[in-house]
Amino acid sequence: MNPPAVNPPAMPTYLGMPSFPEAARGAVADTRLRANLAHATGTIRRRREAAVAELPDWPELRDAAKQIKDHTLEHLGHYLELLEERVTAAGGTVHWALDAAEANAIVTRLVRETGESEVVKVKSMATQEIGLNEALAEAGITAHETDLAELIVQLDDDLPSHILVPAIHKNRAEIREIFRREMPSAPEDLTDDPAALAEAARRHLRAKFLSAKVAVSGANFAIAETGTVLVVESEGNGRMCLTLPDTLITVMGVEKLLPTARDLEVFLQLLPRSSTAERMNPYTSAWTGVHPGDGPRAFHLVLLDNGRTATHADPVGRQALRCIRCSACLNVCPVYARAGGHAYGSPYPGPIGAILSPQIRGIGSDVDASLPFASTLCGACYEACPVAIDIPEVLVHLRARAPKKPGERLVMTAAGWTLRTPGRLALAQYAASRGRWFARRLRFPRAWADTRDVPVPPARSFRRWWREEQR
Repeated sequence: MNPPAVNPPAMPTYLGMPSFPEAARGAVADTRLRANLAHATGTIRRRREAAVAELPDWPELRDAAKQIKDHTLEHLGHYLELLEERVTAAGGTVHWALDAAEANAIVTRLVRETGESEVVKVKSMATQEIGLNEALAEAGITAHETDLAELIVQLDDDLPSHILVPAIHKNRAEIREIFRREMPSAPEDLTDDPAALAEAARRHLRAKFLSAKVAVSGANFAIAETGTVLVVESEGNGRMCLTLPDTLITVMGVEKLLPTARDLEVFLQLLPRSSTAERMNPYTSAWTGVHPGDGPRAFHLVLLDNGRTATHADPVGRQALRCIRCSACLNVCPVYARAGGHAYGSPYPGPIGAILSPQIRGIGSDVDASLPFASTLCGACYEACPVAIDIPEVLVHLRARAPKKPGERLVMTAAGWTLRTPGRLALAQYAASRGRWFARRLRFPRAWADTRDVPVPPARSFRRWWREEQR
């Protein structure tokens, strides 16, 4: 089956999410949240800088990753068909999902066919994007998150707020209370020591690993030439999910593809340093189809479009599909550090979420229309990105596409009329110079003027100065 040619966006926003400025207002006022974010992002950022500094050829690796990704996106249809051919030849089954609803229906059907009512899950942004846990719950199937941070969020009936560390908004004391309240196996004297919390989670999950017959994962990469799928992680929970169950279902965005195994050399250097600030991930699991007596007996690969075809069609916005979900941009973003992840109304927070979510969902809601403006355009995200996504460029591009409010339309119409001829511009400059007294006292709009001085027009415009100088 060929990849779908079109796809209506179907990635839901978090229920009831307002626009970014409204959602961020409460987060910015939460001093404990800001302290948690500042400590966590600051620590990750410093460690990442040290890890990156170890590689003298980091710029060259970054450029190589960009070129590999761009080449893959340019020939995406070819490589997807090759991947399907190789996975099928290795004993796996490939499914194509146009949108979130179709992907959820496929996974639900596959789980039901096994007769099981529980699955264990490897941390996956794709399954968060499509709301898989909720879809499975509606079908009477319980999904158990096995990543420590995802487990914390799930037990607290919360939403993730970071790509790499979903529970970054919680501190150790809060996590201890969640475990004592929601985890029956947690000891009564559980402390907030990280080792004690990890041990409590390990004991809780061990029984799930040993009894689960079905696992659901995402994928960091897939190799077209061999049909190999890879997951990289730091805790070992992914390795348990990928090897012990009888059935493995992987949901993967179509952009995660790489042409050859050799391309991994680049990305397995960039990803761990940019995400966890490690030289290499402690667990890198790769599998190709199924093998008798080794790992799952059935493997299903669900290739997810869900707005990616529409994003791919935009020459500027397409570069967002290079993203390898390292979260480096979040950890350097001053807006994310103050507003947190929930304000973005999406599983993809921070700068990458501000350009990815509006593209794969469409700018049809208040939150998606506001996300391209959730940035200072300082460029720190571009400098940190290991695949050189020019996030500020895409933000400006999307701002131009965002629906304009009536007042904005009026201002832009007036500006266009004024700038259309030299005579009108000269008249506007003269009027501005005559209104210097008024400009000094202007306090509108209040949200802007309360913290800034309105620029005062010069007494003479450049045109007037030039004319007088020429005389």
